[in-house]
Amino acid sequence: MRKIKMIEVAPGISWIEVPEVDLRILCGCPADSVKHLMKRGLIVFTERDGVKYELGPNAILLSDVLLQNGEFSSMAEFPVLQMLYRQGMILPGHPNNNGQKPLLIGSKDQVHAQMEYIYRGNYGLVSKEEMLAAGADEATADEQMAMKLRFAFGAIRPTEDLLDTRVVADGAVEIMDGVSVQRKQQNVFEVSYEGESVVVDLNLSDGKGYEVPYPLDFHNVTRGYFSVLHSGQGDGWDPNRPSMSSILMFQGKVYLIDVGPNVHENLAALGISLNEIHGLFHTHTHDDHFAGLATLARSGHRIEYYATPLVRASVTKKLCALLTVEPEFFEKCFNINDLILDEWNNIDGLEVRPIFSPHPVETTIMRFRSLWEDGYHTYAHFADIAAFSVIDGMLESDELPGLKAETIAKIKNDYLEPANTKKIDIGGGMIHGDIEDFAGDLSEKIILSHSAVPYTDRQKEIGSGAPFGAVDHLIPIYQNYVWRFAVEYLKSYFPTASDYYMRILLNNKVELFNPEAIILKEGAVNSEVFLTLTGNVEMLGAAEGVNCILYAGTIIGENSGLLKLPSPYTYRSTNFVQALRIPSSLFKVFVSQNNLHDEISKLEERRDLLNRMPLFSEAISYALKNKISHTMESMSCAAGETVNIDQDALFIISSGVVEDNFEVQLSVADYFGEERSILSHESTRQYRVVEDAEFYLIPGGLLREIPILLWKVMEGHERRAGK
Repeated sequence: MRKIKMIEVAPGISWIEVPEVDLRILCGCPADSVKHLMKRGLIVFTERDGVKYELGPNAILLSDVLLQNGEFSSMAEFPVLQMLYRQGMILPGHPNNNGQKPLLIGSKDQVHAQMEYIYRGNYGLVSKEEMLAAGADEATADEQMAMKLRFAFGAIRPTEDLLDTRVVADGAVEIMDGVSVQRKQQNVFEVSYEGESVVVDLNLSDGKGYEVPYPLDFHNVTRGYFSVLHSGQGDGWDPNRPSMSSILMFQGKVYLIDVGPNVHENLAALGISLNEIHGLFHTHTHDDHFAGLATLARSGHRIEYYATPLVRASVTKKLCALLTVEPEFFEKCFNINDLILDEWNNIDGLEVRPIFSPHPVETTIMRFRSLWEDGYHTYAHFADIAAFSVIDGMLESDELPGLKAETIAKIKNDYLEPANTKKIDIGGGMIHGDIEDFAGDLSEKIILSHSAVPYTDRQKEIGSGAPFGAVDHLIPIYQNYVWRFAVEYLKSYFPTASDYYMRILLNNKVELFNPEAIILKEGAVNSEVFLTLTGNVEMLGAAEGVNCILYAGTIIGENSGLLKLPSPYTYRSTNFVQALRIPSSLFKVFVSQNNLHDEISKLEERRDLLNRMPLFSEAISYALKNKISHTMESMSCAAGETVNIDQDALFIISSGVVEDNFEVQLSVADYFGEERSILSHESTRQYRVVEDAEFYLIPGGLLREIPILLWKVMEGHERRAGK
């Protein structure tokens, strides 16, 4: 009988068990890894001494790299919480509390980053001084620290009090009772015990992401005037549904309320492109509301970020701990908009009022409203809230600081203020809501959320459910916003074209393509070109290794339609796609009458080069690629010359071969100069032309406005450094 058991749970996630020493290692812990373990039956319930609790891992082997293919490889917060509380490893008097602590295993840098990120995930801001620095007044800081200490059982404890660690450097490291771990190469480890060993590879294949643990159906969603699209009703423990979140649509713009795991896949299932996201409203920093932040930060534009200063400060500290970067990094990824607590903040006509909610980390619930013929219509989003019984128990006394009586009264009044539609956290326990507190709520519609278990009959009497993709229209829609999108996209591409000819193009049919439908085949001579208005399209060229996601606003078949040439690529919808179908004959007249042919050919050539580069193959819209292509300047060097990279520009090789001073060879569609142009760092690299070469130079000032490029360069540098 083997002494070591190993199970491949999902790409990038494995399970290693050594029963003789009671060791169970979760290898790789991306977001929602706990849900994968539940789905595979590796987290199950047991009972001892009359106490029912979960079994599961008691150790975590961390990835050597923080980012893989754009996603966080290590988010240990929920696996650690599962060990501490759901397994009972930290609970006084629990039958599974035997003094053993959860164990983190990995490189020095990754262990340190995870310990600090878990610390911030537990507590958020950890002192009165941090609250004051974030903008709180003295009274607020004192009261919220008193509340925080109540949640923390009286003390802010360092993560070292809760977890043990083992750093894997050179050679084998014993982690428990004769079990050792050794790194064989980056992200590949050997686990050994009494003469047996297994090898676990935590690397993802190129272009592959971490799997979603739950099924997602495709939806074709109408962009509303003032609508709430329900994108998640579960919590961090629900293996069958996304975590609690909503998508708010206002006058055709798309806003997210919180950003949990798998947000890219959730959006894709709803037919929403990442480049459609205008803004994010953030309630707090727990992973089931935070883990998708990297996805939004990898957009082709800086998404507007809306939160109160205390929530923003808490989120910034956690993200920067996870990435081991300075706080300024957050501002490079988002446009920061601080909201004023307890006031209606006007955002282009949409009004939002953030309201304090008691929680272990800085948290606000949010109310949104818009004016209509009969007054304001309101949506209330209440994640995460506390039960009235918990709040009452935090009342200050002579012996113990806490919440003031007037604060408690205000919290209850805020929770129960009616709304047209109100989504509430009913997760229960010490840090989530109790449905009975809302039994007398006069809101027109209450939606139950933030729970991993089926609703009881009593809960169903009080509130409604909302399946993934369901929509509540708070104000009816009497217009089709896809036509506005079409006008905006065409004007951005052809700013010099006359309105007359633009209207000719617009007077065509909008066609709906089902998910996974081929829009245009490689080799086909197309009689139409398509302007995508919603959804995502996959561009495939197997022979050249091209696989690129094109977001809403892309023109498909532009050059092949104009010149009656075979399409060089296949275009395939990945979700529901709406596209304006333009006959090639009309498009050709439009191009001719507006003298656009030479410009289109030049842009097509440059875009084709960008599409072949992994750096530009994701989240960069068609309009942005056009903008980049307009700025590209050509340059050539003969073999033997040294390339001067003192310029603030990214160099893209369009022909020839270049070698750096570390003997790394670069060829067509490779790039260099990213240290200065994207990271704003000086570079020690030198580049020598091996074969006559031609380059395109892109100004660094433009590239630094595109967050995804920063992330991709960081990820590439991390891999090369072998961190």
